[in-house]
Amino acid sequence: MQVHLRALAANDVEAAVAYYREEAGPDTALNFVDALEAAINHLQQHPFTGSLRFAFELEIPELRNWPLQKFPYLIFYVATDNRIDIWRILHARRDIPAHLSPPPLA
Repeated sequence: MQVHLRALAANDVEAAVAYYREEAGPDTALNFVDALEAAINHLQQHPFTGSLRFAFELEIPELRNWPLQKFPYLIFYVATDNRIDIWRILHARRDIPAHLSPPPLA
């Protein structure tokens, strides 16, 4: 299954990696990247397992989220039969509705 990382999601990853590298060291930053890769691999195998909670809250059809293991981040994505479109990767304590709105077509 193809995975598409939108620009905002790529920016989210870069910011999280930079934060962990500066605040907790390079090993923690690498562990974050490993957790993100594991979560994306899971979604490639089981794309419809993510929660639809925010889809209902924000009225964004089919928006799902999946948590990273050992890190307080959520992957927000829309899945189709052959593609996972990752919109954002946000810290779980952020104001999620303020950071999620339908992005422009990519």
